[in-house]
Amino acid sequence: MTTVVPGEKIDAQHVNLKLGPGLQQISSNGPSQSKIISTRAGAVNHSANGSRWWIESNSRRYVPALQESVVGAIVQRQGEGYRVDIGSAHSATLDGLAFESATKRNKPNLKVGCLVYARVSLAHKDMDPELECFDAQTHKSEGFGELKGGFVVKCSLKMCRDLLDPKHFLLPLLGSRFPFETAVGMNGRVWINAKQPGQVIAIARCIEAADPDGGGMELKAIKVFLDTLDI
Repeated sequence: MTTVVPGEKIDAQHVNLKLGPGLQQISSNGPSQSKIISTRAGAVNHSANGSRWWIESNSRRYVPALQESVVGAIVQRQGEGYRVDIGSAHSATLDGLAFESATKRNKPNLKVGCLVYARVSLAHKDMDPELECFDAQTHKSEGFGELKGGFVVKCSLKMCRDLLDPKHFLLPLLGSRFPFETAVGMNGRVWINAKQPGQVIAIARCIEAADPDGGGMELKAIKVFLDTLDI
């Protein structure tokens, strides 16, 4: 794993290259002379097939990136859509029709304070980010949409990426103890819901304990910690 600083050139190449947080493609003398540089300090990461690259840095400040999933809160109704707080420098826009099967006569009626699980459909440094609550390929909700009930835990961006990794121990461990629902946003927010309030509190405390910005507990320590909670 390579650690870089802002402005450093990254040797990322792929036929269908997609750049994630911390990377930017710039052109000096046309497309053929373009290069990819880092915009933040951190570790260079890429997907298994090398098509997606990003900079891993343990931060709580979210910078929107295309196709990333986020947990947001409605802060304002705006014409036919909404303004959504996703924890970035600027609030995002969410069109009222950007939901599965939504029409002008049949679309969600979200109120200020409602939570949504959405995907970033536009991320540009000179424009406000835009969201959509369906899968761009299938136009089905695929889990995106309004999040009813539950509780939102705020954590580091690194913790969110860890939770989205199928190999990470925490969510499978909790799922072996009791059933629950979760929606992990790449923006440092995790929505959780369970049958009992004590279970919701337990999940939240375990996420905070495993967070590198918090306790940084590993599997063995989390198991001991779980046994001390009233669930």
